[in-house]
Amino acid sequence: MSQSAVIWTTIAVYIIFMAVVGFINKKRSKNISEFTVGDRNAGGWMSAFSYGTAYFSAVMFIGYAGGTGWNYGLWGIAAGIGNAVFGSLLAWLVLAKRTREYTRRYEIKSMPQLFEQRFKSPAMKLFSVAVIFVFLLPYSASVYKGLTSVCTVLLGVDEKVCMIVIAVAAALVVIAGGYMATLKADFAQGIIMLGGVIALVVCIIKSEQVGGLTDGLKNITTKTKELNLSANQHIGLWATVLMTSFGTWGLPQMIHKYYGIKDDKEVKRGTIVSTVFALIVAGGGYFIGSLSRLFYTESTMPAGGKDYLIPNMLAQAGLSDILIGIVLVLLIAASVSTLGSITITASTTLTMDFIQNKIIKDKKKNIAPLTKIICAVFIVLSYVIANSDTPILDMMSYSWGIISGSFLAPYAISLYSKRISTIAAWAGMLGGFLTAFPPLFAKLFAQNITLGSFGNLKDMGPQFACAAIIVSTILCLVVTKIAPAGTDKDKGGEITA
Repeated sequence: MSQSAVIWTTIAVYIIFMAVVGFINKKRSKNISEFTVGDRNAGGWMSAFSYGTAYFSAVMFIGYAGGTGWNYGLWGIAAGIGNAVFGSLLAWLVLAKRTREYTRRYEIKSMPQLFEQRFKSPAMKLFSVAVIFVFLLPYSASVYKGLTSVCTVLLGVDEKVCMIVIAVAAALVVIAGGYMATLKADFAQGIIMLGGVIALVVCIIKSEQVGGLTDGLKNITTKTKELNLSANQHIGLWATVLMTSFGTWGLPQMIHKYYGIKDDKEVKRGTIVSTVFALIVAGGGYFIGSLSRLFYTESTMPAGGKDYLIPNMLAQAGLSDILIGIVLVLLIAASVSTLGSITITASTTLTMDFIQNKIIKDKKKNIAPLTKIICAVFIVLSYVIANSDTPILDMMSYSWGIISGSFLAPYAISLYSKRISTIAAWAGMLGGFLTAFPPLFAKLFAQNITLGSFGNLKDMGPQFACAAIIVSTILCLVVTKIAPAGTDKDKGGEITA
């Protein structure tokens, strides 16, 4: 069997599996509750794998791992460790139990509903809907873009064809099956990701360019020292680590994974599983990226830039045809699972919290069919945006920065404090939003704006994302101190979990 036949057969088996999972669970997504949170009876393993597969997609493997590894050498592994410790372990310890209990008690299905219930503010709910739907689109688009470079290099397939394949696979799972289908698919895809990453690390280490673990670490350590990272570069590195780790705390598609967990025992199990999963997948992915300078120099950078580093490394590493197929399935699986989570979150939020609330007169009408249509529209819009020339890292940082900058502080603080008031939550949301917005503004309207030695404003998404989270947190705490709940005619609800 030829190389292309082996690869396409492997991909075909995967797509058929996704279709089967979606249609088997079709009967379990007939109403909006089943479509969004299932039966709230998910186990720790399934929830943790769903969390991990939503966390890590081709964006991490291709865009972030390649770019971070090239920019910072061996220091790039810090991002993978941070993702495991802060983005998974600490996030589950701090957020999972209380979020699960509160959303179950008040039958909350989305983040805008959580804000409305907590702060008794319909306006906050609508603001959240708009931010989530609009700014999850560039993140979704970055998922598409992450796969195109791999398929172009390893398969010679036109990038638009590749984008259509992932869109169809995601649609089969999400539109047909909803929440439970994505959970089950994510569990299987998580296993593929674990096995694929381990196999990739082994093959890259054994490649001629690396020459084994001992020599590889010695050589990349030398090259990392030669980079002589400046203070500004270290700021960029740690901003990336913090954004990709703490940024997940405010992303609605990640928080959504806590809603359907069965009980506290499963929360504890999920905490351990998600941490181990992140350590293997993110740690392995960033480790591979950190070795990029053993394959290329500044003068031999692949055409297309940093987004094409990892694909070309894989092409040069001498992988077998079957392993190349597995690698592609790994990246497609990671991307489809992430895209599925993003699509369900954005589409159900728009449908439940805006269209049904403001437009549809019959509030008891089953809106699951409409939600599936919105899912399809969201996937198409993501495809359109993905065809822009914006780098993967930029797309993701704009999205994560604005969404997490707006929501992380008021959401996390409200889980533990009864004193945070509606006005404090608004201050945090708007302050975080405005702080994270400048790089996106520069990208759209003023690409030549620079901030001295820090570089172009449009390239500083991670730095502004971290600043947004910090500013939002400070504003929430300060305004709460000045005007706590109950002193400014605040009508916010209490979280007593």
